[in-house]
Amino acid sequence: MSGFSQSSVSSQNSRGTKRKWIPKEDVVLGACMIDLHNVGTFNADMGFKVGYLNELEKMLEKFLPHAMLKAKPNLESRIGTFKRDWTIIYDMFRGKNNIGFGWDEHRQLIIAEDAV
Repeated sequence: MSGFSQSSVSSQNSRGTKRKWIPKEDVVLGACMIDLHNVGTFNADMGFKVGYLNELEKMLEKFLPHAMLKAKPNLESRIGTFKRDWTIIYDMFRGKNNIGFGWDEHRQLIIAEDAV
């Protein structure tokens, strides 16, 4: 890998510098989080133990050496975005208001009743 596309370069906005993530980085971050969970060293009751961000940073450096992703603010911020975005989908299936939504295991897709 000689470098990343321009979409991964930081851009300036009114609140300072905000990093733009590319899909490959999201995929690698997700895979590393799954690996970290499966190893079990950083597992806690409802998430990860303190220090997991630094371990993720080390893991990502192996797969994305030119991305220069840091535990804080990069990983912390992106994981927060994941939580916010995917909470909506999680709630559709597991939450109190999931009436009319489901998962079709055979077709591997979300299903909804016509009224929804």
